[in-house]
Amino acid sequence: MDNGNRNKESARDLEMNQTNELPQSLPFVLSFTNLTYSVKLQSKSGLPAVFGRSKTLATVLGRENLSSTSKVLLNDISGEARDGEILAVLGASGAGKSTLIDALANRIAKESLKGNVTLNGEQLESKLLKVISAYVMQDDLLFPMLTVEETLMFAAEFRLPRTLSKSKKKQRVQDLIDQLGLRNAANTVIGDEEHRGVSGGERRRVSIGTDIIHDPIILFLDEPTSGLDSTSAYMVVKVLQRIAQTGSIVIMSVHQPSYRLLGLLDRLLFLSRGQTVYSGSPSNLLSFFADFGHPIPDKENRTEFALDLIRELEGSPEGTKSLVEFNKSWQIMRHSRHNAIGNETLTHGLSLKEAISTSISRGKLVSGVTNNDTSSSMIHSFANPIWMEMIVLSKRSFKNLWRMPELFGARLGAAIVTGFILATMFWKLDDSPRGVRERIGFFAFAMTTTFYTCADSLPVFIQERFIFMRETAYNAYRRSSYVLSHSLVAIPALMLLSFTFATITFSAVGLDGGGSGFFFYFAIILASFWAGSSFVTFLSAVVPHVMKGYVIVVALLAYFLLFSGFFINRDRIPDYWIWFHYLSLVKYPYEAVLQNEFKDPTKCFVRGTQIFEGSPLADIDNPLKMMLLEKMSETLGFNITPTTCVTTGADILRQQGITELAKWGCLFMTVAWGFLFRILFYVCLLNGSKNKRS
Repeated sequence: MDNGNRNKESARDLEMNQTNELPQSLPFVLSFTNLTYSVKLQSKSGLPAVFGRSKTLATVLGRENLSSTSKVLLNDISGEARDGEILAVLGASGAGKSTLIDALANRIAKESLKGNVTLNGEQLESKLLKVISAYVMQDDLLFPMLTVEETLMFAAEFRLPRTLSKSKKKQRVQDLIDQLGLRNAANTVIGDEEHRGVSGGERRRVSIGTDIIHDPIILFLDEPTSGLDSTSAYMVVKVLQRIAQTGSIVIMSVHQPSYRLLGLLDRLLFLSRGQTVYSGSPSNLLSFFADFGHPIPDKENRTEFALDLIRELEGSPEGTKSLVEFNKSWQIMRHSRHNAIGNETLTHGLSLKEAISTSISRGKLVSGVTNNDTSSSMIHSFANPIWMEMIVLSKRSFKNLWRMPELFGARLGAAIVTGFILATMFWKLDDSPRGVRERIGFFAFAMTTTFYTCADSLPVFIQERFIFMRETAYNAYRRSSYVLSHSLVAIPALMLLSFTFATITFSAVGLDGGGSGFFFYFAIILASFWAGSSFVTFLSAVVPHVMKGYVIVVALLAYFLLFSGFFINRDRIPDYWIWFHYLSLVKYPYEAVLQNEFKDPTKCFVRGTQIFEGSPLADIDNPLKMMLLEKMSETLGFNITPTTCVTTGADILRQQGITELAKWGCLFMTVAWGFLFRILFYVCLLNGSKNKRS
């Protein structure tokens, strides 16, 4: 069965209404006129963007002079793309190919881009464009431990509405696997540097598949053949040709297509330094350059000849000005001849939304249909409700973690080793003054260690960042769904880490409180892991580099310990630093465990002659200590015997300056810090992943 028939059957499987009054393919024409875009030049040493999306000017502009204040990247670009065809944007590096694709895909801020982009003569709203289009980035952004089929299935669960049954979603995935030519690799993991997986061409086709699972009307691709051998590149473009023939507009940038690829392309747009030097079909290249006075020799690749000539002209004093002007006059002549023949694009008198709805009824834009209602009002921004998105995201995260157990194993191993070392170092502490000092030291180190252990989660979002940006740029799911599922998935692991650490250390160190004391000790460790994990997750959104992130995490945690109250009491901290004491994440769990340990007002920690421990008088004989106690009793006016309680737990808490919050208040504050950082993480995702050029 050929792919065209399979796609038609897939459309029927999705319960779309089939109409026979109009031709099988409604024409869609994406027109762009006078697109102009310029950027202000900045120093290469400028700070990186929050999400590392920005390219350096040297990359964008090539060898251009950086002394001017602005650079025009697109200069009065016009053209059109039609459904059923592939429009290829060609040019040398820095010609403006990716910039033009971004402009057409609404990835450039409206205030920065001049000109118009219309679909069937109507302006495209940003919300509508996200629903009816897809954008395939140049990099293959995929989870390495998922198979090809699983990757496409998760994309289907994101982009296809929940009104479709599980079996129909699976059928859509199977049809797409056949359409992409991935049947032999369906059960192979994507792979990465450490895990063998699919080939480069197969990875690229999987990347395309994740974005076309909902069968978009418009498909944008940024150099889909980059880095592929000629055979893989041909297979990728062949897939794009089949996609276009199902009624989609395919617009892609390509550096230098081979002769075989040229036969698959319907329209070409050559750019040179942001200007159009040719726009038309590949078949017209011969007459175009012949009329220009540079005929293409026989048996020579037409695109290679054109690009070589453009580079040669760019190196001349006048640049490509003559070719740009010739293209304008040549296009005017062709348009007048075209109009004289009477060729027109028929849209059957339908408005854009009516055309989209009719196209939906024939199987396109699967995610835009709900309950077989193809009216334009039923085109939703997101295919599924937030709770469904959370379930799918959580399921995918758990599957990734299950396939890479070494990540959690490293954290669990760190908790076990640290707990074992602390348990053996502070084995069975007594209630003497020395035991009190050692308990305080144990708590300070243990609470800080929980935060340092969380630093291992720093690379998690940094590695997923670009996948997240790609998936949310065209409304696969909400950013809030990602944050909530990311938080929920972390909790089971944090609970296991906390229970392991608490179990190893509580009895071994000889901590007080029995069952209730252990429960609170476990709860505050869990809260510390939660706050630390949230803090590191927030930093991973702010700092897009792993090494820089580690430096910042280590430094801030050291400051948190310094101002926690362990090294210096709160009342001894200078007024100009007291604010940092209250911002310290270590302060609240540290004070909570101290209160949990020394909460019993009847328990004594210093009796009689023990007051001399830790002082120069600690080594004198007991008779002399008794004499000193008698003198002190006479001076103070009450009797101090060897069994008299001098210091209780409450006294220790006062000595440590822990008098403001009760232990449950400290627990609440620690948990609240975790929620605050998760909210800040969401704000960063909301504001830092717009995926648009300014």
